[in-house]
Amino acid sequence: MARRLALLALTITILIVVAALGGRQVSAQSYEPTRISKAVELLEQDQPIYYTQVNGGGYDEGKRLAQTWADYITYNMEHSPFNMADLRAFMQGLVDGGPTKSGHRTPTVIAVLPLGGINETVMWSNYWMVEQVLGSGVHGVLLAHARSPEVVRILVQAARYPHAPETEGIGEGLRGSGGQGFAARIWGVTPQEYQRLADPWPLNPDGELLIGLKIEDRHALENAEATTAVPGVGFAEWGPGDMRMSFDVGRGGMPRVLVEARARVLAATRGAGIAFLNQVNAEDIEAMIDEGVRIGANPGAEVADQGRRYTKRQMPW
Repeated sequence: MARRLALLALTITILIVVAALGGRQVSAQSYEPTRISKAVELLEQDQPIYYTQVNGGGYDEGKRLAQTWADYITYNMEHSPFNMADLRAFMQGLVDGGPTKSGHRTPTVIAVLPLGGINETVMWSNYWMVEQVLGSGVHGVLLAHARSPEVVRILVQAARYPHAPETEGIGEGLRGSGGQGFAARIWGVTPQEYQRLADPWPLNPDGELLIGLKIEDRHALENAEATTAVPGVGFAEWGPGDMRMSFDVGRGGMPRVLVEARARVLAATRGAGIAFLNQVNAEDIEAMIDEGVRIGANPGAEVADQGRRYTKRQMPW
């Protein structure tokens, strides 16, 4: 009898806990991912996502981050070495340390490219970097100083295969055959399936790649509406640090020119129907989500959990 009463008490306790959670999170055992990219899967549900950042690193760093609290990892090569051997090793480390609590093979990885989208000449001279980076198995790229729609169209073109459905204003894809094998193994799919899935979302509803833009100087700001509207772009940010330097307003406070710059980029992303990236903290995360922020910049585990509870996320974390 005592044993039965103990079991009954335990059952009641579990039910109370589940009720308190309000069904906000499905257990890791019962959740089945629907996509390769955890980030795309969440954004498709209009759920905010949160990232952590690494400045380079290889296999050990990847394996250590395989169980990260973050939905995706920003692999920063803008201010770190452009080392494809390290990046490939990092991705393999994520696979070997996985899967994630949500059941995804790895966290999503977005690589910041080591070039600025200053003009078309720069982009045509360096578009090969996009193929190299995507061939490592990452799930997207982020372009700094994206100053014009012409630059962004080249970026999208460089991320696609020639057989991808044609899109108005975007030239034939530039990725070649022969580089898909390693990336396919990282994703856990066949090379043929990888070529089908490795296309920008939301341009391709079945695509798994996220292409992002840093609209982070006064020149890029002039074309914010046009660049974010380029088909194939999935998110954008306003780069407060670089924007501050571009307008030469120093480090103190938030001058009106920066407030207006942020508002313009946010409005541009809304108009384009893509995600807006911004820093969040414990004091403002809920207001930021209500405002339309869908990518929280390096907030830390506790703040990310706060945001997930606020939006009643179902995917395990």
